[in-house]
Amino acid sequence: MESFFARYRNLVVLLAILMAQIAGLAVQVRHNSTGTNTLDPSDPRGVRLIRLWGNAIISPPERLIHGTKIGVGWLWTNYIDLRHVRDENQDLQKTVDRLRLEQAALLEDARQGQRLQALLGFQEKYIYTTVAAQVYGSSGSDRSHVFYIDKGAHDGLRPDMAVITADGIVGKVRDVFGHTAQVLAVNDATSGAGVILETTRIRGILRGDAVGRLEVVGILADQRIQPGEKVLTAGGDLIFPRGLPVGVVEKVVPDPERDSFIDVIVKPAAHLERLDEVLVITSTEPRFSPEEQQDIATSELQKDAVPTAIKDQVKASEIMAEKLPGLIDPNLPPDKQPLNDSSNPNPAPQPPQPLHPDEFSPGAATTPGPETDTEPAPKPQTKKPTVPHAAEGNGGKPEPVEGSKPQTTPRRNP
Repeated sequence: MESFFARYRNLVVLLAILMAQIAGLAVQVRHNSTGTNTLDPSDPRGVRLIRLWGNAIISPPERLIHGTKIGVGWLWTNYIDLRHVRDENQDLQKTVDRLRLEQAALLEDARQGQRLQALLGFQEKYIYTTVAAQVYGSSGSDRSHVFYIDKGAHDGLRPDMAVITADGIVGKVRDVFGHTAQVLAVNDATSGAGVILETTRIRGILRGDAVGRLEVVGILADQRIQPGEKVLTAGGDLIFPRGLPVGVVEKVVPDPERDSFIDVIVKPAAHLERLDEVLVITSTEPRFSPEEQQDIATSELQKDAVPTAIKDQVKASEIMAEKLPGLIDPNLPPDKQPLNDSSNPNPAPQPPQPLHPDEFSPGAATTPGPETDTEPAPKPQTKKPTVPHAAEGNGGKPEPVEGSKPQTTPRRNP
């Protein structure tokens, strides 16, 4: 059997010559950027046809190989090599959720610590004895504003004790159990407290309305009440001590039931809708710090020192009086002594008594009537003046001076 080249020799030689001719032309001809072919070798922008044809033949398989490589790499990276990534992702998601819960708990603990620190600072500085309590439940009704605290009778709580925060009043204890208690908030419709406006000093009754707003009722219309004025407890209800902050005046509205009265809407100082920790006032007896007790003891000593100084002055005056016997008259009572007599030293002389007194005389009593009063007028008694310093020859006793006795005549009816 003849070989392929022996059988098609002429055709193979012709094809070889044609290929050589084409290759020679491709080496000499340049293809420029405008899409035309030229034989000018000085054109720097042209590309030889042999190179252009070689690029056209080699580029498609090269791109195919490169794309296959990229696809295989993507398949390996995003599927084969990530067979356990889904499980790891779920574990990481659980860790993230746990860390978020821990972060929220730590943030809540930090906020609670800040609140407790502020509450403890207020409790230490507050003059009355208080018990800190945690709010853990509410009534669950929009019309009943009550909540529960975790302190009860075993902690010294009793009904009608005031419940406050560092910001202002909250309510009063209504029902007390062993370890819990129920508190009635001040914005309840059945609650009440005596309050006073700080600037105008107008008193009223604080209570809650149907929607839970605070309002002061029982106030006559007064133009001096302006929004922003502080409202304090008056202390007359025997529950809340005097001077505790209640809130500020928000607006003034007329009383719908009484024409001459107004209702003062109050913005509460305490956050009644977000209560977490409260203080219950268990005793209204003032308690003082050691420094304040020392100051009180010092003031008491100073008060005791003042009467001692006064006693020393009195004793010194008595000693001086003993050294000056001429200033004391032993015949006069103590309140008539020259040193102690506060009366007028120069009394005005009394007018002489009339010899024949009638109804127009001073001191005469007139009795109108047709009958003649024949009773004699009472004899005026004159004091016998005494001489403070009597003659020494008389033994120091004062001599009485006799006065004239007025005559009495029957009185005639005019």
